[in-house]
Amino acid sequence: MASSPPSAADHSPGSARTTVGWVEESDGRGTLGLLITCLFTIFLCTWVVIHPRVCKRPLIRVLHKVALFLKTLIAPEFIAVEGLQEWSQARAVVKECRELTGGSLKLVHAYYIGMLALRYSTPRGDRVIWPNQYTWLLRRGLISWDEHDRWGLSEEHIRDKSNADGTAKLIALGQVLWFVAQSIMRVAHHLPLAQLESMTLSYVPLFAITYAFWWIKPKDVLTPSVVELPIMSEEQFTAFELMAVSHAFDDEGIANQGLLWSIWSLTPRVFEKEAEDRALQDARDKLAQESEIFTAPRRLKRATVLNEEALAKHVAKETVVAHWDPEVYHSRILWPINCLFGASFGALHLICWDTLFPTYVELWLWRASGIASIVSMLVFMQFEKVILRWGGPLTFISLASPFVYLLSRLVMMGGVIAAFRASDPKIYDTYVVSTYWVHIA
Repeated sequence: MASSPPSAADHSPGSARTTVGWVEESDGRGTLGLLITCLFTIFLCTWVVIHPRVCKRPLIRVLHKVALFLKTLIAPEFIAVEGLQEWSQARAVVKECRELTGGSLKLVHAYYIGMLALRYSTPRGDRVIWPNQYTWLLRRGLISWDEHDRWGLSEEHIRDKSNADGTAKLIALGQVLWFVAQSIMRVAHHLPLAQLESMTLSYVPLFAITYAFWWIKPKDVLTPSVVELPIMSEEQFTAFELMAVSHAFDDEGIANQGLLWSIWSLTPRVFEKEAEDRALQDARDKLAQESEIFTAPRRLKRATVLNEEALAKHVAKETVVAHWDPEVYHSRILWPINCLFGASFGALHLICWDTLFPTYVELWLWRASGIASIVSMLVFMQFEKVILRWGGPLTFISLASPFVYLLSRLVMMGGVIAAFRASDPKIYDTYVVSTYWVHIA
């Protein structure tokens, strides 16, 4: 074994415990090398894995990617979930369009449309063509897959727009595999991992699952494909417009478009629009039953106006905090896997359950935070839809669980930094790699 700082004493309460602060680089490991290795691996597991949506404005595009990076750094489970739901939506688009395109529309096309890269021009600018709108155009025969090249949907065109770097992916994969192998070897030699190393390991499973879902998704597309809509009747165009999932991402220079706050919002999904339309129709039917219907034309018109006003007030009260894709939430295969990965981040922090901490308070804060992050995340994931509206005790639980999770993450991140002021000297011990080489006489 290589030279190292003085070994730590017994961890039992009341015993003398030897700790070290900053350790210079030597034949073993130093604090700076440990920091660089872990932070570089975390960077690869967060920044490199990000596949943002298309934003025409350079400032919004950069800020959106930074926002995704921060969210991935603090709560990587949510980015993995976003990757899963994007994959689920893309797969649904491919399935719906299989007969309409002869199976030629693939996941890469569905991803490209779902990341807001396909738009149509308007007198004021352009609007997003959402996946359900594109499918509707195909189904109505208003467009044909034969003209997908003109719409910027050829695979060559998409690859040309994508800035995905295969070399960067291989570097990220190699660094992560090396870090995992090194951590396994340390455990095999009964050498403790630093708290920062256990946190770094926690990113790896979520990095892997997110990368798997986004492997063929176009990355860092700078400009969308802007097309002209086919000629439609007024009724068809109205139906097409009503299918828009959101107008917040259109680029027409009007209110509520291109807001800085939008950098934090997830890309809306088609299933959310479908659920909203069903809720709207249910509310309309309910209000119609409760309203008094008059036969006189003037009274009927007035009742209709009042009905729509009441409907608008009813819908406006509902603020959705989180909403799971039903295809994922009700899947007997995807959902258990999703829960497993959701719990993995907090669980891997507990590798340092018996690691030496500066104080026993910090040790138990670490343990409690790791358990709290697991429980709060699993509890939050059991609610298919979380609405900011009181509906009984379960509402409090559904809204409190993400706050508990965020608090536990902040405690663990603070604990990682604070631990370096008085660490176990054994985290700087090293094993001899040459032991595992096969020597032939």
